[in-house]
Amino acid sequence: MEQEYDIIVLGTGLKECILSGLMTLSGKKVLHIDKNPYYGGESASISLLEELYKKFNTPGPPKSMGRGKEWNVDLIPKFFLSTGQMVKILLHTEVTRYLDFKVVEGSYVYKGGKVHKVPASEKDADASDLMGMFDKRRFKKLLLFALNFDIRNPRTHHDVDPHKTTTRELFHRYDLGLDVIEFIGHAIALHNSESYLDRPCVETISRIRLYSDSLSCRNTSPYLYPLYGLGEIPQGFARLNAEYGGTFLLNRAVDEIVMDSGKVKAVKSEGKLFHCKQLICDPSYVPNRVRKVGRVVRAICFLNHPVKHTHDVSSCQIIIPQTQLNRKSDIYISVVSFAHNVASDGMYIATVSTTAETTNPEKEVQPGLELLEPIVHKFVSVSNLLVPNEDGKKSQIFVSRSYDATNHFETECEDIKDMYQRLTGTELSFAGSRHQSHNSDDD
Repeated sequence: MEQEYDIIVLGTGLKECILSGLMTLSGKKVLHIDKNPYYGGESASISLLEELYKKFNTPGPPKSMGRGKEWNVDLIPKFFLSTGQMVKILLHTEVTRYLDFKVVEGSYVYKGGKVHKVPASEKDADASDLMGMFDKRRFKKLLLFALNFDIRNPRTHHDVDPHKTTTRELFHRYDLGLDVIEFIGHAIALHNSESYLDRPCVETISRIRLYSDSLSCRNTSPYLYPLYGLGEIPQGFARLNAEYGGTFLLNRAVDEIVMDSGKVKAVKSEGKLFHCKQLICDPSYVPNRVRKVGRVVRAICFLNHPVKHTHDVSSCQIIIPQTQLNRKSDIYISVVSFAHNVASDGMYIATVSTTAETTNPEKEVQPGLELLEPIVHKFVSVSNLLVPNEDGKKSQIFVSRSYDATNHFETECEDIKDMYQRLTGTELSFAGSRHQSHNSDDD
């Protein structure tokens, strides 16, 4: 095995795999090492039910759960917006050749104790029970403005300065009520705090367009999810890397990151030295180079029924906006099932996640758990939200951020693009992808 590489990647989490794939495609010589015997790191997909129960130190699984091999349980499930950045990256790397996606069947928002379908078209708005007649008219006007908006064509701006007018001012201009603002901001534009209201409105306009464009491609919801779960993606990248001459080493201990004058020089693994010019890794490999900025609580729940008030769909996303529960952060629920080949027949996997705000994080996800009752089994984890201490330009060690509480990939995509820019000095461009996504079905 050759000992000299342009880049060494530690960990096979989604972000590490994508960056490794991008570097391999650009002609870099890449070595990928993972201390675990499986792909995915923190965001792994557990494909044997027995392993999941073991991981959470729980006796089981009961025989009623079906065969363990029929399950693929994502520890950090997240959905893809069908015209979002993550899908563009997957298309760009052509890893979609190894994947099949299925559309998520519903997108919902919580208000006043129950879930409601998120309206993101004029037709949805007319049928929605989230708004009264006057609010429906105002919402449709804003939606029309956002969908016709073109940053390069001032005639579509209608006297709104996209870089100076705040989102709060834009909403005020359309006389939107607080309830409408809440579901637009959190369930359509997918903001995870209220700070967006005082930022330039161009960001929210583009997010509304992204959601609406993604929805128009798919009809039932704007979200996609891979058949057999997210664990398929790191494996797809392993195949891609092998095709382009990259090397993957699983189940291999990392002894030391060797530095020279403050810059990475090599990685020592099981007594062997692998030289590199740059290093990409997740926070678990460099605990002294990251800091804790919060905690995320996740509850993975097994159900033997669809979620109430979701029209018996086999998969969906539900967002509980923070103001509904007097919180500072939203609560996210993702539901997938046997329809995505991740559970045995008739079974559902629902994951509730949020940013912890108290010393009792499990109690914080309770409002989400109540929407899922009755729950067959529940696995709760609390993990630290870690971010790198420095940008890596001096040390040439580029560390990814921990996965946040959201159940979509948009924020993780920003981290990938930011790391790519620091690694290469150029912005990530999606031009020139040759393959189209393989969609299993669109219903």
